[in-house]
Amino acid sequence: MNIHRKKTTEYHPSTESIFSRIEHRLKLRSPLKFTSKRSIEAAIFLVLFVGFFAALAYKMTLPHMLNTFMQTAYHLLMETVFYIMAICVLMGAISKLLTEFGVVRLMENLLRPLMKPLFNLPGVAALGAVMTFLSDNPAIISLAKDKNFAQYFKKYQLVSLTNFGTAFGMGLVVIAFMTGLGFGSGALVGLVGAFVGSIVSTRLMQAFTLKAYPEMDEPVAEATGDEQQISFKSEGSIGQRFLNSLLDGGKDGVGIGFAIIPGVLCISTIVMMLTFGPSAETHAYTGGAYEGVPVITWLADKVNFVFNWLFGFKHGALVSFPITALGAVGAAIGLVPRFIAEGIIDNNAIAVFTAMGMCWSGFLSTHTAMLDSLGYRKLIGKAIGAHTIGGLVAGIAAHWLWVLVALI
Repeated sequence: MNIHRKKTTEYHPSTESIFSRIEHRLKLRSPLKFTSKRSIEAAIFLVLFVGFFAALAYKMTLPHMLNTFMQTAYHLLMETVFYIMAICVLMGAISKLLTEFGVVRLMENLLRPLMKPLFNLPGVAALGAVMTFLSDNPAIISLAKDKNFAQYFKKYQLVSLTNFGTAFGMGLVVIAFMTGLGFGSGALVGLVGAFVGSIVSTRLMQAFTLKAYPEMDEPVAEATGDEQQISFKSEGSIGQRFLNSLLDGGKDGVGIGFAIIPGVLCISTIVMMLTFGPSAETHAYTGGAYEGVPVITWLADKVNFVFNWLFGFKHGALVSFPITALGAVGAAIGLVPRFIAEGIIDNNAIAVFTAMGMCWSGFLSTHTAMLDSLGYRKLIGKAIGAHTIGGLVAGIAAHWLWVLVALI
């Protein structure tokens, strides 16, 4: 027994020291690799960041570039963002009133018969279209995660709601904005174009999903309720409901307005500095707002015969709108007042802008989070691919619809 104890005592320290050394080495290796990767990432980012602004400074001079950068952001904030925010507040209040007093339910019932033949979705999906049109893309996810709503869908249909809802995101704000600038007819044609694009995007997403995962052709859950029973609760007197809806909706609009500020100030400022050239008056850089090096315009002009045929764009700078809409439609509509000031926009362009702005509505920045919240991260690539095609189809449809309207 003593011998055994002695051997055990002698064995443990050596064993522990070996394990501790191995553990220590493993702990050392992981941070070293992590630090190495982070260092490479930091170096690459620094080169690209400095290179980008150095190229602009070389062309514009450093003081003019910095002043233009800040002046453009300031003018966008004062002249565009607050205007968009005012629209968001008003449209938020109106959308809440429409919901509270049953207009949304009426619109849903009118659209319900279209869901199955056009989108291959159950009738309750119409509620998602109306809600995202009145607010923004994420509204569809709050519905999709509602068991009472999701039970009427098959699994592949439920994930296609990401594409379906996004195609109508911020629709009311976009149309109100375009109409307020005097292009109501173009905006309405664009709404039809967005509807066409939504059909293409939703159907493609369903086809891609079923091809890759045939097992998703089964119900999410057994339907136990009546579609007609999905409704909104209303409490209090008519006057109280009116005031509460007005204030609550306006508050929601403020949230949307604040949410678009980073996109407009950061994305739109950079896009404008790569779209427009020197001052139109002096033909030289002065450090004023909306000046820049027109790289996007130069590249688009090289192939503008393609954009002219597809979208009817007469100026390469107009391509900046759909590019920006990929990340944020709020930032994209921030470009429109400048296009008007440059005199390069018409109702055809507004129709295309409305269609692509609504259909894409920043899907690159929302699709990942939306599908992840539904638990289908594996379908992100398919959703993005389908929606890219859907947005292009929306713009093409809007252009040729406007051509048809102009002929009539």
